[in-house]
Amino acid sequence: MTVSPEIPDIATLVEDDRVAGTLYTGPELFELEMDRIFHRTWVWVAHESEIAKAGDFKTAWVGRRPVIVSRDRRGGINVLLNRCRHRGASVCEVPKGNGNGFTCPYHAWSYALDGTLRGIPYPEGYENVTEKKDLPLQRLKVGTYAGMIFASFDHEIEPLEDFLGGARLWIDRFMKQGAGYPIKVQGEHKFRFQGNWKIQLENTTDWYHFPIVHRSWMSSVDAETASMLSIMTDESAVTHALGNGHSVSVSVAEHADLDVDDGTEKLQERFSHVIEELSKDLPPERVRRIVRSMHGAGFNLNLFPNVAMSMSFFRVLRPVSVAETEIRHVALGLDGGPEIVNRERLRIHEHFQGPFGFGSPDDAEAWNRVQRGVAGGADMPILVNRGLGREKPNDLGQPTSHATDETGMREAYAMWKRMMTDVK
Repeated sequence: MTVSPEIPDIATLVEDDRVAGTLYTGPELFELEMDRIFHRTWVWVAHESEIAKAGDFKTAWVGRRPVIVSRDRRGGINVLLNRCRHRGASVCEVPKGNGNGFTCPYHAWSYALDGTLRGIPYPEGYENVTEKKDLPLQRLKVGTYAGMIFASFDHEIEPLEDFLGGARLWIDRFMKQGAGYPIKVQGEHKFRFQGNWKIQLENTTDWYHFPIVHRSWMSSVDAETASMLSIMTDESAVTHALGNGHSVSVSVAEHADLDVDDGTEKLQERFSHVIEELSKDLPPERVRRIVRSMHGAGFNLNLFPNVAMSMSFFRVLRPVSVAETEIRHVALGLDGGPEIVNRERLRIHEHFQGPFGFGSPDDAEAWNRVQRGVAGGADMPILVNRGLGREKPNDLGQPTSHATDETGMREAYAMWKRMMTDVK
């Protein structure tokens, strides 16, 4: 992709303590991001529980390109460009389902679950000019880790585990909220906000905004829950830069590894009905392990560029345009776990992340206002310098500061700069 003369030197747009406002407003810069970031790196597309059985599929996006994630009859996971090889129509418009393959609605070319072209109606006229074996749906490179499915258009990309790097420890810890059960997707909802995708990317490890934007949520929950997330002066609440744009912000240190329990933490009164029900069939230590995990893990993990593993849910972003982004909030539960636990986890999700909840609508309004404000002064920088003076390496050499500091944002923008200036 040729860089337009209207785009300034990209390397100058990101500094250690600030980024240019045009990162939110430049349409040609946005197009370059789609090419150099979303089409060249690992992008999260699904969780394995969403395609658990042979024939299961779901539609997703890699940047602005529509894809299908499917499990074929041999159990293999496939990510396929949702575009017929004939005249370009999408071959699947169903969000999820189970079937034997995909058929184009225009001329009925049909494809197997692994993308193989199976049939061409009325084949007369294609003799000696078309071979079915040469025209499968375009396949993306697929990688999985801990049930998380990623895909890339770059078939020469580094192994997924190398890309995840220091984030793998935290992905493993996040999955421990299953309390011995596998994690599963319970459902999702999606919405759009009128702002650039990087505004949301920044938000996941931004605890500085929490007591301000989410004041109404804090006042709507019990005192124990509110106290658990009152972290402004909690020295154990930290953010680590994990490399490759990833970061983690620990808000409840005693829940950072849910397998660790010294037995002194009191279980919340709000879950007394859950404890009573579980105690009918499970021993006390099992009940305690499950109830301690009700709010999920004690941290928000940001995986560059498009998915957050945020305490008890996945937040997935999809760039639509330079000033519009789609967000999916994916509720998680315990696969095979007690019904009362999964029901309670859904109620917790709805109360904050749901479309009528106290959290997400307030976040979306803040993101909208950032876009409106920056558009009025795109020549002014966006500051990401909070905590820069107190940032220090941890034992693993990862830049670390308080959870309210902007360490995670600086890590994401360092990766943005690296990818955007790496011309292939």
